[in-house]
Amino acid sequence: MDFNAFKQAVIAAAKAQGVDEYELYYQSGETTSVGVFNHEINEFSSSVSGGVCFRCIVGGHMGYASTEDLSEASAQSLVARAAANAAVLETSEQEFLGEGGKTYEPLDLHPYELPTTEELVDTVLKGEQAVLSADPAVAEGSSASARTSKRVIAIANSKGLDLHYENNTATFSVEAVVTDGTEMANDYKSKSGPFAELDLAELVKEPVEGAKAQLGAGVAPTGSYPVVFAPKAMAGLLRTFSTVFSGETVQRGLSRMGGKEGETVAAPIVTLVDDPFYPESQMPINFDAEGSPAHKKNVVENGKLVTLLYNLKTAAAAGKETTGNAAKASYNATVTVQPFTFYLAPGDLTEEDLLKKAGNGVYINSLGGMHAGANVVSGDFSLQSAGFLIENGEKTRSVKSFTVAGNFYTLLQQITAISDKVELPGFGGISAVGSPAVLVEGLTIAGK
Repeated sequence: MDFNAFKQAVIAAAKAQGVDEYELYYQSGETTSVGVFNHEINEFSSSVSGGVCFRCIVGGHMGYASTEDLSEASAQSLVARAAANAAVLETSEQEFLGEGGKTYEPLDLHPYELPTTEELVDTVLKGEQAVLSADPAVAEGSSASARTSKRVIAIANSKGLDLHYENNTATFSVEAVVTDGTEMANDYKSKSGPFAELDLAELVKEPVEGAKAQLGAGVAPTGSYPVVFAPKAMAGLLRTFSTVFSGETVQRGLSRMGGKEGETVAAPIVTLVDDPFYPESQMPINFDAEGSPAHKKNVVENGKLVTLLYNLKTAAAAGKETTGNAAKASYNATVTVQPFTFYLAPGDLTEEDLLKKAGNGVYINSLGGMHAGANVVSGDFSLQSAGFLIENGEKTRSVKSFTVAGNFYTLLQQITAISDKVELPGFGGISAVGSPAVLVEGLTIAGK
């Protein structure tokens, strides 16, 4: 049966089994991926996944059960298993379900027709050819890929919630590999949106030039320097440490932002925004995974921590209102806390202005080893980096194989300039993290 029919079967089963407080969460996805390498399709996958999760509060405890089988018998079993799960729990934490009757901001969706499989194949073949013919330095091994996805989310509960969301995305990616005859380098670029609007010749220019700039790279000199982080490098750093702004992380003792709401935690020019309706988001949505209304908010405003991010449970524990940031990694996952589109608000300077303000330092456009080199609890990081020297206010020689070290909490206070253009280097479903270029004073560079 379809979800609506299954929903009615679950409601009837809950009533028959005496389960009064419950929620049914449905998520489904259809994904197709195509990749090309050495002029041949080397990757093709098409999948349909999804299912439902039933949560219920019995005796003050929250029980979970999930299934991919949308049948009458499954509806009966789903309710019984969740109630049995609640009965054996011994936690004393208060549990919550979303309330109905809330007001939701209207969504300004611009749905577009997803490309067919044949169009995906044609696009990646043309994309590979575009990068191979973009410059004599481009080498075999350059590649292109494309991915389409359709996501459906629905939430219904005993408190009057009945929400539905549906959207789709198409993303094209290209990797350029270049060589000067003695060494090789690579860079990549992704773009989401209707494939009819793709300008492949223009799209491949950035990764080709980015890869060529890495050839002949030296090693940055050891010392303490002003550092300009490129947008994608700063976005990667912000993504790694974004959990420190979660009320859930704070309550687990894994963030130094605990007790700091209302206090200054960053430089006055720093404003961090979480926006479920960000114009470049591929998955704008007006409710979270508990059905609470989602809204744009400044997490940090002019250096002051305005609010952490909360779901219903963590908000109640903190004596706050939910910020509408409940999240589920999949239909059968537990409810956590996550931003929507989380980004550092832009300033009014160009990236060239930041280089001039830096004077002499290092420009970092690539960071690696985030999982091993970043301690989210302490904020300390020591990361493999690549980029350019900044000499007399301009990018000059490319440098690689050096580390940049610092502390994220301190870094927020060391930001002295922000460029005027936010970039979102990648999307993770509904969640994305972006940043402009930023100038940070006094970071430690370990090179030669």
